[in-house]
Amino acid sequence: MIYLVFGLALFLGVHSISIVAPVWRDRTAARLGNAWRGLYSLISIAALIVMIWGYGIARRNPVMLYAPPAWTHYITAVLMLPVFTLFLAAYLPGRIKGALKHPMLLSVMLWAVAHLIGSGMLANVVLFGGFLGWAVADRISFSWRTQRPIPMAPSMKLNDGVAIVAGLVVYVVFEHWLHVRWIGVQPLPM
Repeated sequence: MIYLVFGLALFLGVHSISIVAPVWRDRTAARLGNAWRGLYSLISIAALIVMIWGYGIARRNPVMLYAPPAWTHYITAVLMLPVFTLFLAAYLPGRIKGALKHPMLLSVMLWAVAHLIGSGMLANVVLFGGFLGWAVADRISFSWRTQRPIPMAPSMKLNDGVAIVAGLVVYVVFEHWLHVRWIGVQPLPM
């Protein structure tokens, strides 16, 4: 569990610099230029690897905090439906992005809540609870900080359609094939 917590803390810590120290982050990024991006990316990738590794280790000795009923897997599946679409919409500017401002954070929140509803293992609560807390804090922080522009595709009328179709395709592929292969858990009975 220690590797999961360390990786999660490092990953979310790096992604929280803009929340807790936006002026320092902007000044440092301006001073270091591409070196900032490289360092940020390396730390994020290393933290992600440690977090995934730690999650795998923690799952070997599961600790049950609560036992959700079997039907909650269907709630998880429904909550997951818009997750990939919202994630893609953050980078494909259109009406979805315009209405939600930061659809990727909503995507992370839905993903985390869906998984907290469907699984009561300690490792899952730590992982998904951590991401949920971070996403909520990041969204709230927009009330006092300026949102930096993120690289995205050019604004086009088709972007919403592309985000919806591609998001649903990724959902189906992940739901039926990738989740069980990558995570080892079949989301819904086949």
